Amino acid sequence: MAGGIERLKACLNGGRPRGEHPAVPVSPAELAREAAGAVAAGAEAVHLHPRGAGGAESLEAGDVAGAVAAVRRACPGTPVGVSTGLWITGGDVAARQRQVAGWAVLPPRARPDFASVNLSEPGTAGLLEALAAAGVAAEAGVWSAADARRAAAAGPGGGWLRILVEVIGVPAAGAVAAAREILRELDRCGVAAPRLLHGEQEACWPLVRQAGWLGLPARIGLEDTTAGPQGQPVSGSEELTRLALAAWTAARR
Repeated sequence: MAGGIERLKACLNGGRPRGEHPAVPVSPAELAREAAGAVAAGAEAVHLHPRGAGGAESLEAGDVAGAVAAVRRACPGTPVGVSTGLWITGGDVAARQRQVAGWAVLPPRARPDFASVNLSEPGTAGLLEALAAAGVAAEAGVWSAADARRAAAAGPGGGWLRILVEVIGVPAAGAVAAAREILRELDRCGVAAPRLLHGEQEACWPLVRQAGWLGLPARIGLEDTTAGPQGQPVSGSEELTRLALAAWTAARR
């Protein structure tokens, strides 16, 4: 079961290269170790980007299976999700469709519980069909008010597992306002699915606090930031999870 998230999802690596932080996990064993640390620190779900040969992001069934199965062994009972970002196949919609369709033959323990679908990318309808055929729930990646309208207009037959309100490429000073615009549009469009709020880089920490204030779950990990709330160095996703949980809880009070 994909399950709900009350406070935090851990995002372990994204497309971040190891050169940006020594703890960025690449191999299945590294992903499992980072996931276990984040879950021990309070993360309720894990989002990861499987890597293939040479450490490049991959949607190939074998790479997805290796990463997901390793994390499941390390974190039994914790929901595990992956990205379907179109950049992973170099912008090739057909290749993404074919690779995600291949997940349907994976054994359940090696299949993700959920996958994020970026609504600003083409090929959403076919991608949702492939995920449904594989029994993988879909999260809507909503980066803008226009994406909020797309989430309202189209989605999986069973509805979105959750809406990921994602503030990307926005400085810290504008992060909360950008999130509010998206959240207002979701309300206006009547999108009722559960929501998770997060930002990347500068927008990360303001939105962890904003999510806590709103009572929404947030996301944290080396995909979103390599520094703590004061810009301090961090050891990895376990420390980031502890820091984010403290910030989220303080804002909630």
